[in-house]
Amino acid sequence: MTRLAIDIGGTFTDVVLEREGAIHSHKLLTTPAAPEEAALEGSAFLVSELGLSFADVRTVIHGTTLATNALIERRGAKTAFITTEGFRDILEMAYEKRFEQYDTDLQLPQALVPRELRFTLRERIAADGRVLAAPDREDVRALAARLCDEGVEAVAVGFLHATVNPAHEKLVHDWLREDLPAEVTICLSCEVSPEIREYERFSTTCANAYVRPLMAHYLHRFDAALRERGFAGQFMLMLSGGGLTTLEQAARIPIRLVESGPAGGVALGARVARETDEAKLLAFDMGGTTAKICFLEDAVPATTRRFEVARAWRDIKGSGLPVRVPTTELVEIGAGGGSIARRDALGRLAVGPESASSVPGPACYALGGAMPAITDANVVLGKIRPEGFAGGKITLQPELATAAIEEHVATPLGLSSAEWAAAGILEVGEEAMANAARVHAIEQGKDVTRYTIMASGGAGPLHAVRIAEKLGIARVIIPTFAGVGSALGFLSAPVAYEVARSTLAPMERLDLNRLAMLQEEMRREASAVVLPALAEGEPATISLAAELRYSGQGHALRVPLEKPLANLADAKALEQAFITLYRDTYGTVLENNPVELVALSLICRGPAAPLVEAPAADAGKQTAIAGTVKVFDPVRGEFVESALVPREGLAPGQPLPGPALVSEAQTTAYVPTGWAITLHPFGHVILDREVRP
Repeated sequence: MTRLAIDIGGTFTDVVLEREGAIHSHKLLTTPAAPEEAALEGSAFLVSELGLSFADVRTVIHGTTLATNALIERRGAKTAFITTEGFRDILEMAYEKRFEQYDTDLQLPQALVPRELRFTLRERIAADGRVLAAPDREDVRALAARLCDEGVEAVAVGFLHATVNPAHEKLVHDWLREDLPAEVTICLSCEVSPEIREYERFSTTCANAYVRPLMAHYLHRFDAALRERGFAGQFMLMLSGGGLTTLEQAARIPIRLVESGPAGGVALGARVARETDEAKLLAFDMGGTTAKICFLEDAVPATTRRFEVARAWRDIKGSGLPVRVPTTELVEIGAGGGSIARRDALGRLAVGPESASSVPGPACYALGGAMPAITDANVVLGKIRPEGFAGGKITLQPELATAAIEEHVATPLGLSSAEWAAAGILEVGEEAMANAARVHAIEQGKDVTRYTIMASGGAGPLHAVRIAEKLGIARVIIPTFAGVGSALGFLSAPVAYEVARSTLAPMERLDLNRLAMLQEEMRREASAVVLPALAEGEPATISLAAELRYSGQGHALRVPLEKPLANLADAKALEQAFITLYRDTYGTVLENNPVELVALSLICRGPAAPLVEAPAADAGKQTAIAGTVKVFDPVRGEFVESALVPREGLAPGQPLPGPALVSEAQTTAYVPTGWAITLHPFGHVILDREVRP
């Protein structure tokens, strides 16, 4: 069986081909104007290199940041929003609070839909689902005429209490569909995000409408280009939650793709955790534009259904657009290989979040980039070798990196050399990444020192050890094909789809009959997406979870359900599980305070990729050191001789102490003094901090 996985990032496009268990990879610069061009070029290269054709490919799995970039750069469709009379300004009122209370220069995130394109209708549904006022057909007809006059390309519809009774949203959709041109997209909150909290629900629906024309056109264009080349298999998309879905579902609700690329790195982390028996893993993925981190417990990543996109203020919660979609619990930092270094307005060394991306790229790419980036700093320090970079597809120019760092960092800051300026660039960038992991661990109540870092992405293995040192972590894993880790992770992900429904009710007064119907409705919805995408005979599993809270509280805890809620005994067991989880999380319980069921969620999931046995070790193989290179060591303040080891030259059972560079086609791992390398039976490189007497 032959499968292709394609990850389009802000700087590089990674393509991985799996054939009969063997992995082949290719990395090339992203083509921002038409992202599929680089993907098709890379796919064609691998297919032809193996003597195959696109007709031999059974499945193509794709992840992309296109939806996220459209939201960040505000280049989506011209979108209108229709809501209940009196609620026109919810998108700007948001949470009615400042995310930085004492910042006098605070700028709140701008709504995706401007006020002149937000409209209301006289309709009202009560909190219990009763119809208080029905929409009028003539009002909708008049509104449709205004939308046409405005040249609207997408319409988001979100009414009050549509999570309880979506009848009005569906009725208005049918009327708008009659009155608007066929090419105008219409999105309903009851389909995109059927959960309570109006602001988050409306924001998610608007975001979906905003990116859907762009994403649907892109995905269908990509699919058509593959078909023209002879591909006749399944075209699957990676979801933010870590599962795969069909092209049709992804084009319908593309907001679920906002973190599809990074989710691949987390999927790889889950597989590596199982292969290495690491109970606590911190997946760290660093590409050309950003770095991402996610905690995994027993090979299961942390997940959430609340996420912020396009934060206006770096790393500050509340400064972005909230979306309620299933996603892995990721923290994203604006630090990648292309992150630009400069002297800021206060005279300090600043790194990122602006990125050189693929165009014009870091200075050393010789593609027109003039500003120094983290990649340039690694070149100046000797950690990235010019020969063989990105599999030999890019010829680096070290002198351009040196010149850019001297001009924009060393001279403005009064530093003595380009090497010390480059060391400062890496230190600032690595501290930003380590601090993000440190803060996220504290927010999650985790002891970060008990975790092992798994580093992936083209830049991750270069920086993982220094980040581990900052966090007090003693082990780093560089998985096989780490440089294309997200694309490789796509191949490990199962077909899966999650649905959720709000069900606000006290536990002592649950309507079990209604809950039974709701759970069956959710099962049918998720199964309709997953089952057609599975191969004949492949089983699907259903898993349930509930969100509960104490009465009067604003936030809930997620509690797994072993089986559907069917009787009072099930409800009592669920309540007790919540109380136990609340005590474990907060160290206390609220005696005699009623517990409320807030929501139910359900995941239908196909089978995960099975683990294969580790290949037998070649007992006679010896580690092959290709030579030595000079790498700048800021601790010693000089260049030091470091072993240069091709990854394929490592032999199991033979520890190799640093300093060393472990090179491969798509990335390089840096091993400083005080760390040692061993090769895992599955081919993963294990870096352990040496115990000092």
